[in-house]
Parts: sequence; C-alpha cells; structure tokens
Amino acid sequence: MNYSRRSFLGGAAVLSLASVSGSETGSGIADTDCVVEPTRKLPVAAACDVIVVGGGPAGIAAAVSAARAGAKVRLLELQGSLGGIWTSGLMGCVFDFDKSSIDREIIRRLDACGARSPRHPVPAFKDAKNASWRSNFVYEPERMRIVCEEMCAEAGVRFTLQCPVVAAMRGKDGRKLSAVVTESKSGRQAWKAKCFIDCSGDGDLAALSGCGYDVGYGPDRVDQPASLVALVWVPDDPALARFAVNDPSTYGPNRRQTVNPKKELLAELRRAGISPSYSDPTLFRLRSGLCALMANHEYGLRMDDAQAITDATVRARAEVSRLVDALDALGGPWKGTRVILTAEQIGHRGARRIHGRATVTVEDVAAGRTWPDGVTTSNAGIDIHALTYASNEKQAAGQTFGASFRPFQIPLDALRAKDADNLFMAGRCISGDFIAQASYRMTGSAVAMGEAAGRAAAQLVLKR
Repeated sequence: MNYSRRSFLGGAAVLSLASVSGSETGSGIADTDCVVEPTRKLPVAAACDVIVVGGGPAGIAAAVSAARAGAKVRLLELQGSLGGIWTSGLMGCVFDFDKSSIDREIIRRLDACGARSPRHPVPAFKDAKNASWRSNFVYEPERMRIVCEEMCAEAGVRFTLQCPVVAAMRGKDGRKLSAVVTESKSGRQAWKAKCFIDCSGDGDLAALSGCGYDVGYGPDRVDQPASLVALVWVPDDPALARFAVNDPSTYGPNRRQTVNPKKELLAELRRAGISPSYSDPTLFRLRSGLCALMANHEYGLRMDDAQAITDATVRARAEVSRLVDALDALGGPWKGTRVILTAEQIGHRGARRIHGRATVTVEDVAAGRTWPDGVTTSNAGIDIHALTYASNEKQAAGQTFGASFRPFQIPLDALRAKDADNLFMAGRCISGDFIAQASYRMTGSAVAMGEAAGRAAAQLVLKR
C-alpha cells in the first residue's frame, strides 16, 4: 500500500475496503492478517498535572492525595464506577487496612453510614482503637462506591468512567510520557499531563508505554487464579451461621474460630453433589441475609487476553449459579438462597509486575527489610492460591512456596518506573517478584501505595 505523507496526516476516520483487502491492492497482505489504521489528529480532551489510570483502591488514593497536594488531577476508569475490585469486583472484604490517612478516612466514612462490619467479630475486639478490628473488615460494596466517588469529587479530582486507555505516547526525548489515548463514547481522545500514575491493577498503562515487566511464576509464567465474586441472598437462619467466616458464632475466646466455615461450606456443597473449583469457598456476611460469596477459581488466566477473560468470566458466572442452585436444592435453612448479582469484573490476583527503580523480592520478605524511602509496611502473609485445579485439592490458598515471612516495607522506588521518568505505579503492578506480590497485593497496601505515589507525583510536577 502506498500512501503519501499528506494522506496519512489527513486522518481518514473510516478505512476503505481497499485498505484492508490484499486482493484489491496487490499488497499481498491477507484480510485476516492486519488492517492499516490511517494516522489522524486526535482532539486533546484535557491537559492537567497528573493523570491516574485506574480508579480502584490504589487509584482513588493516588488521585485524592495528588489533588490534595495541589495538583490538577484527572482520573480515567475502565468500569462504570470508582472502587475497582471493591465495587465492580464486589470483593466485600478488606485486609491489612488502617495503614494510611486515606485508609482511616475510608473507615470513618463507611462507619458514618453503617456500612462496615468486623472481619473478626469477637465482642472483645470491637473496640475501634484495636488495630485488628480496623485492619480487616467486611463492607457493603454500594456504599463503598459512593464513598470513593465522594472523596474524589470533594478533593477536586475530575474523573471519567467507562473510559479505557488504549495507547500511550512519549515526548521527544523518549524518557517521559506526554499523553494517553482513550476510546470511549466520546470517541478516540488524547489526554496530556506532566506526570502519570498506573493504578490499573494489571499494569496496562506501563505496558502500553513500552515499560519492561514480568508476569507469573516459573518457566511457564503461570499466575495466580482469578475469582468472580457474587452477592448472594442467604436466608437469615441461625443454622447457617457457621458457614460465614465473620459470624460471631464461629468464634470462641481469644478470637479463635471454633469451626472452619470454609470447610463447613465445602462439605455442604459436596453434600449437594457439587464441588467448587476453589476448595476454600468463602461466605462473608455483609448484612442480615446478604453475603458475598467467593467460591471459584479460573486457572492460568492471562490478564492481557480479552477473549480468555471473557470466557473465564462466563464460566465463573455459570459456576456460581450452579453452586447457589445446589445449596437451594438442599432445602431446609438453605431454601430460598439466590444469586443477587455477580461482579462485572473478574478479580485477578496476579498482574504485570512493572520494572521499577527498586524491586521487592522474596529475600526482602524473609528478612522483613526496611528502606530509607519506605512508604508502607505489608503485614499480610504470603498468600498464593493454587496455580492448578489439582494443587487446589491439596491446598487452595495460603501457600508460601517455602518462603518465610516477616512484615516488610515497600520503597518508593518500587513505585517508580525504570523505563519512564514521569510514570509511577501503585497497587499489585509495582516492581516486585511473584512471592512478594502475593503479600503486598492486598488492598490495604494498595491504598497506602496510591497515597504515596499521588504525593510524589504532585511534588514532581509542582517542584515542592
């Protein structure tokens, strides 16, 4: 195909048949191999100091902290609401929280609307001053959605929903990002900024900008399985209390559980003639009758394969339906159990691990390493979910692959991209190895990292 420079700069928005048909043009390129997208000038939707890509736990914290530091911030989110795995993913439970000022603000706001309950609900541990009560809890996803949106709006963060980032551009020196490109209901648009923060979870922005990264574990680069969470109506029957991991009746003195709700639920499902793909099925009671259910694993799922993610989501949704129907069919106290809603996004545990100025390693985890530029401490243990269905039958979660654990710090340099001077990361896509990531992937750490990245980005662009 021969195009003049003028024809490219002219920017035809629609491809002609000749441009995609090798037989028409004589180019020898088959229809199924590729099409040529004509160059066109994109409208700049906005220019600001800091662009945050991804409005999940890390992205909310990054955007709010950067805005509060004085930066003009734009937040671009793929889904139809802010909150990420908390809301679009319906996770329902938070671990290793209460680590930053934004953590504590979220707690206060959830408490103000009665939308938070303890993860370990022993009366002696309900004291709001007790760290164990504050750091692990369940919440109502819809209330969390409102909290995230209110915090951003009050901080002056401009955010755009259903706005996926599809490309990234660099400046003339090649070391800095200059703009990102989105495709939305508004068409294809460019967004300019002085600094960028990748809070996409999977490291999408960094990958689009050409940064190096690692994925998975071992020679096959297999990552942790993904899960699709569902909100489930479970009859409010005392007989069902022992199946919810946060029901007070499952706890004895000293915050020790007297029964294992996951094993109890697994036994009930097997009594109903069905075995879940995740052999530690977990039921979180959010309110009387309302629970979050995590009972499936999708193994070997790549975060960069849209069709594989689609197929996995459909399989997982069907599995959740079968599991809940099986419980309903048992009758008795289970009669009337229903799926209310499945998450709109499947929850990935793994991610691209973007190459940073520093890398958190399994040796750092074992040593409980601290850093001069440490931004937070990961207190969550190593939690590797089974990489295959066969190993799931032996141990579904909590694997350490032989590594030891001590609380360890995450340095700011692990949040700074090695291959771009004005790109930060926060959340599970920061620079680390597979085993370290299995600890710091918890959303409490993601929020603390986001808060640190937001402050650092604001300082960079405002020269403070």
